[in-house]
Amino acid sequence: MHDLIQPFITGLVSGEIEVYNEFSLQHELGVFLRSALSPFKVQFERNIAYYGFNRQSFIKKEIDISVSATDINELPYAIELKYPRNGQHPEQMFSFCKDIVFIEQLKSAGFDQAYLMILADDKLFYTGANAGIYSYFRAGKPLHGRITKPTGKRDGEVNITGRYIIEWYPVVGDMKYALIEAQ
Repeated sequence: MHDLIQPFITGLVSGEIEVYNEFSLQHELGVFLRSALSPFKVQFERNIAYYGFNRQSFIKKEIDISVSATDINELPYAIELKYPRNGQHPEQMFSFCKDIVFIEQLKSAGFDQAYLMILADDKLFYTGANAGIYSYFRAGKPLHGRITKPTGKRDGEVNITGRYIIEWYPVVGDMKYALIEAQ
């Protein structure tokens, strides 16, 4: 997937591809992947039940971008996307963690590879204080185990089974991206 994402990022850098919110990221990446992965099907917001997965076993119900063969038993890629635009840094970081659990579930259920791609142009997602949940996204602390919702009643939690180091790569200006592959 890194080989597919790099030309997409190059398009962002050159201005050939423009993204301005999460929906535009989903659309532009999906169109890009359709052209790069033909004859595979690239679908948006595909419900997991379509693949015969039990909905109760998953933290989410729809895959942002799914790539499959005409035989839906061949499932090369599932991709979750985040492009946070309204601050809420700790809440969004917890949402990233939920998406990591989801891609782990998708891989376990039958996708060959599952990814979370985060695009951020707000520096506070990748720099600043590095205590608590921030340490996973700003300081390179391995993301693993039980993660508790960092705000409000702190009544939500997820359990990440893999070990992930979040690495941010430059795009253009303050924009960076991270690509996390489910283990």
